[in-house]
Amino acid sequence: MDRLTEMEAFATVVDQGGFTDAAKKMGISKSAVSKHVSSLEARLGARLLNRTTRRVSPTEIGLAYYDRARRVLNDAGEADALVTSMQVAPSGLLRISVATDFGVNLLSPVLGDFLQEYPDITVNMVLNNRYVELISEGFDMAIRVGELEDSSLRARKLTETSQRMIASPSYFQRHGRPMRIDDLTDHKLLHYSSQSNGNVWKITAPSGERRQVRSNGWLTVNDGQSLLHACIAGLGIAYLPSFLYADAMRQGLVEDALPDLPTETQGIYAIYPPGRFTQPKVRAFIDFLAATFSDKGPDIW
Repeated sequence: MDRLTEMEAFATVVDQGGFTDAAKKMGISKSAVSKHVSSLEARLGARLLNRTTRRVSPTEIGLAYYDRARRVLNDAGEADALVTSMQVAPSGLLRISVATDFGVNLLSPVLGDFLQEYPDITVNMVLNNRYVELISEGFDMAIRVGELEDSSLRARKLTETSQRMIASPSYFQRHGRPMRIDDLTDHKLLHYSSQSNGNVWKITAPSGERRQVRSNGWLTVNDGQSLLHACIAGLGIAYLPSFLYADAMRQGLVEDALPDLPTETQGIYAIYPPGRFTQPKVRAFIDFLAATFSDKGPDIW
């Protein structure tokens, strides 16, 4: 007899508390269930069930065997479900949390292509700059920029972005250009209030030393695109990711404030819950993002 079927018959008898209910659960005859269990006991050379006219219960050996058998059966069920899901089109509601700047400027323009490719998926995209609790807040995945917090979540790196201090040519004409990090204290710095590290810019000096510059200034904004517009208008120096300023820099609207500094890079990640099985809709979206941004970053946007 099939070993897995014997195991399933035994585990179902324990779960249901008897052969009659186990037979109904499995959709086979009571005698067939009894034969499977008897065959299992003969093969193992041990009695797994105590049988009386009134009840059936596992022996001490049977209880220990049940724990392992149930794990095997659950794993087998997951394996079957995985194969089945991989052969059907991804579908259902996909709820994602996305960093605002990345979502508005890069994800929104390509979202239509994904929905065209997967018409059975509906997307609920929530834009925010805080680290949401995926599972407790009901998100399937998140897109995050920068350092990842230590957690049990799984992460796939999609691409990278560089980060630099930029300002407009008109600002440099009026206020001069900083020559070194210490000069930044004499300039008008534009504060990005959504930064996880507050109003402190962490900068790498040419020597490799990590420096911190407080970015208190006359403008505080919690949106990167608005901060870029302020830069272009000549209001000061901002510290922004390249996916925001790349077009403006190509057009000559902004320039690198300290071009001799080492390039700072940040990873852009897809974050999703742990587990051996990834939902098809999540896997489809992550694969789509990886392909879409495969030719981007750190300075190519």
